[in-house]
Amino acid sequence: MVEKMMGKKKSSGRRLMRLSIKHPEEFRRQLGIVKRERIPITLLNRIIDADPGDTIKNPTKTGKKHIKVTKLLEHRSIMAKKRIPRRYK
Repeated sequence: MVEKMMGKKKSSGRRLMRLSIKHPEEFRRQLGIVKRERIPITLLNRIIDADPGDTIKNPTKTGKKHIKVTKLLEHRSIMAKKRIPRRYK
């Protein structure tokens, strides 16, 4: 009730999901991986397991060595993992 009086709404994940779909190249830019290379599944798993605000070390040799995990980066990695064909998992 107090939130309605102050005009603030609770943030849902819908906005983040729309942003992750709207800019597909931004995910690769955040990770530092060029378009012709595949995004490693181990990197996606490491991002998903980390908490937002943590800095993780990239377990593979592609892309940046250290990546700061944000909520948007976590959502983008979840969306990317869902789109991977079964033969690559």
